[in-house]
Amino acid sequence: MTGKTSTRPPFVLVNVVPYTVLVLPLVIVAIADGWAGGSLAVDLALCGLAAAWMLGLFTLRPGWWDRPAIMGVFVAGLLAITAVLVVRHPAFGLFTPASYIYSFTVLPWPRRLLGVAATAVLAGTAQASGIPGPDALGLALQVIIVAFNIILMGGCAWVLRLAEKEEERRERTLEELSRTNRLLEASLAENAGLHAQLLAQAREAGVLDERQRMAREIHDTLAQGLTGIIAQLQAAEQMHEVPAPWRRPFDAVKNLARESLAEARRSVDALRPEPLQAARLSDALADVADRWSKLHGLPVQVMTTGTARPMTPETEFALLRTAQEALANVAKHAGASRVGVTLSYLEQEVALDVRDDGKGFDLAALGAGGYGLTIMRQRVEELSGSLRVEAEPGAGVGISACVPCPLNGSGA
Repeated sequence: MTGKTSTRPPFVLVNVVPYTVLVLPLVIVAIADGWAGGSLAVDLALCGLAAAWMLGLFTLRPGWWDRPAIMGVFVAGLLAITAVLVVRHPAFGLFTPASYIYSFTVLPWPRRLLGVAATAVLAGTAQASGIPGPDALGLALQVIIVAFNIILMGGCAWVLRLAEKEEERRERTLEELSRTNRLLEASLAENAGLHAQLLAQAREAGVLDERQRMAREIHDTLAQGLTGIIAQLQAAEQMHEVPAPWRRPFDAVKNLARESLAEARRSVDALRPEPLQAARLSDALADVADRWSKLHGLPVQVMTTGTARPMTPETEFALLRTAQEALANVAKHAGASRVGVTLSYLEQEVALDVRDDGKGFDLAALGAGGYGLTIMRQRVEELSGSLRVEAEPGAGVGISACVPCPLNGSGA
């Protein structure tokens, strides 16, 4: 708001009272000067003009009430008509409340003060018309009356302005509180969604970690033990010929050990992440990227450099999950048009890079990073690797995970 009241003025005040105070002085003038004569006809014409002015520019045009320029012209014209009426007969000072009403209700600050002061001059002039003059005392009294009207009504306008400013301040405060409440509600809803997402990710991570632990236990204990049993039986068979009575149970033990070892290996494979069950890491990354691209409608370029070599299941699992989490972050936050995934087999390590051309972010403002980055970093660092994040506002994001994997490394 800019000095105007926040609500429309009361209908009766602006559409009934002005016409009433216009008729009253006209009746007084007619009684005082007689009902006949050219002077009364002029007064009637001027009063008709005032009524038509109010009717045409205000009463019949409620859509113009909120247009300061038009209302300024309206009040100025009404003051001019009122001035002519007051000059013709002081009784028309009774019509000045109409100008007060419109000045207070439709003029913005500081035009309101000008309208009120001009109206006060007309009202004071009408009130001082009965003072004899033109001696100094009479002139002084006339000036005092006009000044009193200006000071009184100007003071009222100033007090009203202070009240409006307080109302504006209160409305701004309420609006700010309302906006803050909306932001708080949105934040609470977002936090609830993030909390549910964190719980789901935590459950998934727990399940995956347990699957990996079980796979390691089967691989390191049962499978290795069965491998040792088979090796010992083969060594014994090479050192001594198995007696004929022992051949059948001896072969049964070997076959049973081999079948159990095969079953143990199948169990280990079944506990691996789905994309890695029947594919190498590079193929699993290509499959994950293809499904992500179809889901989100963004092209993903997958590249593999260097000579592929076997890796431990833990290394494959960590790099695959890092790629999945990085792609999930691109879908949620990046607003990218292109994404690249690169798997690099280096001399002493394997590196995974996921880069996008999205809006990026301020890495310093992010601090330690979000939950997804924390999980990625923990997975990689558990394998003595490192995770590096490169980001700038408007320049996209790059996530690079490096895990030790010597040339002579071998997978399980």
